Amino acid sequence: MGKEERKNMEWMEKEERGMNVEECRSGKRFGDLAEEWMAVTKTQWKESTNIKYRNMLESYILPYLGGENAEDLTYPAMMDYCSYLLTHGGMQHTGLSSKTVSDVMSVVRNVLKFAERNGCPVRELGTHVLIRQHSRSMRILSRAEQKKICNYLFAHPEDGRNLGILISLFTGLRLGEVCALSWQDISLEERTLTVHHTMQRIQAEEDGGRKTKIIISSPKSLCSVRIIPIPAELSALLESTGKKDRGYLLSGNSEKVIEPRSMQYHFKKVLRHCQIREANYHCLRHTFATRCVELGFDVKSLSEILGHASVNITMNRYVHPSMELKRKNMSKLSGLMTS
Repeated sequence: MGKEERKNMEWMEKEERGMNVEECRSGKRFGDLAEEWMAVTKTQWKESTNIKYRNMLESYILPYLGGENAEDLTYPAMMDYCSYLLTHGGMQHTGLSSKTVSDVMSVVRNVLKFAERNGCPVRELGTHVLIRQHSRSMRILSRAEQKKICNYLFAHPEDGRNLGILISLFTGLRLGEVCALSWQDISLEERTLTVHHTMQRIQAEEDGGRKTKIIISSPKSLCSVRIIPIPAELSALLESTGKKDRGYLLSGNSEKVIEPRSMQYHFKKVLRHCQIREANYHCLRHTFATRCVELGFDVKSLSEILGHASVNITMNRYVHPSMELKRKNMSKLSGLMTS
């Protein structure tokens, strides 16, 4: 058995033993520190964040590190742990994404920093492990694809879900934000919409079992609370539906919500109807940002419309210059080639 295989076997054994490992030689076990950290800090977070951290601890952290002495979590040990998660983590032991492992390590670092602040010996280098994330190329709708979708959606505004897709495509709203949008959030007189809620499905412990539930809460950050101007054509379409005082935008009902998963399904159905290859709902937000740059939008304004904390996030994650724009910019060099 090779060195790498032996290490993986050790991590699998830790996962099986979990929190039943005997008390550490000295100091506190990481699992005890993690529980203390959750108890002290949980009032600082939204319910969804609390549940996310709890799920991460129970699924990816405590089964491996729960019985370890915090002082023993050295840089080499944490590198081995991350390597194992990337290659063998998850229920199927097929490996976790670099984004998930990075999120896991963020929680581990927070627990270790909490331990250090409370006088527990911690190996500082154990908190310095960083996971290189590989950015995936995001699908952007071409102008032809966008036109086909718009033609279909503008022809069927009676379905609130179609209005939601148009709003995401022309204002950049996130999926959860458009699902939580109500008619009261839209001012047809001012031609604006206000984002101050988001919707998501989360996993939670209920009646001794793990279930999912829908929650509506404040957005992910203060920057995400914003007022966005609505393009004139979209505003006119919204006004023509005559649903100005009827609950949630997508359902037209104050008692019924259309959750993000249902919107994903509906969007894929629209793509199939328009004979456009599959794309994730989030591509609407990226397409909006890309079109805005192509049209010469001020990047600061675009960043605020998207609800980003900084312009760098907008430029690095959401701006995808099209080949047409690249050609247009490169053509500006032509004058330099002739006298």
